[in-house]
Amino acid sequence: MAVELLVLLSRQELRVIEHGRVLRCYPVSTALNGPGERENSGCTPRGWHRISERFGDHSPENAVFVGRQETGEIYDQSLAQQYPKRDWILSRILWLEGLEMGWNAGHSCDGNGCDSHARYIYIHGTPDTEPMGEPRSHGCIRMRNRDVMELFEQVSTGTQVWIVED
Repeated sequence: MAVELLVLLSRQELRVIEHGRVLRCYPVSTALNGPGERENSGCTPRGWHRISERFGDHSPENAVFVGRQETGEIYDQSLAQQYPKRDWILSRILWLEGLEMGWNAGHSCDGNGCDSHARYIYIHGTPDTEPMGEPRSHGCIRMRNRDVMELFEQVSTGTQVWIVED
C-alpha cells in the first residue's frame, strides 16, 4: 500500500492518507517548544520528510530503545521510577529525513544546522501514561505504543511525511 503521512501540529494529529483519502487518524504529541527546524531547539521540524529507517520490527510492545538499539528492557512503572528523567522511546521507531535543503535538510541559510535526520527526529512510541493531543516532546512525534505499532505495519522506508502547523 502506497500511503503518505500528514502530521498536523495544531491538531496534534497524524493522518495516514492513500490517494487523497484519510485511512486513519492518530493522536500524537509533538514538541513542547513548538515548530522549528534549528538544531538543539527542541522543536518539531516542518515540511516534507521521508521515513529513512525503521526500528523494532519484531520487538514486543513497550520494548525500550536507546540509540535506536533495543535494550532488552520492557517499560513498566518500576523502570519509570528507576529512571525518572529518561525520555522514553518505546515499541517502534520511524526515523525521519528532511527533504527540503536549507529548511529541514543540511544547513539553514544562516549556516545553522536544521537537518531533521541529524537531529534524530523520530515517530516513536512513548509510555501510555503520557498525554496525547498536547505538545510535550523534545522534537519527536510521540504516539501510543499500539498506535505506533499499527502505523509501523502501514509504512515502509521512503514513505513521505508532511509536517505542517495547520
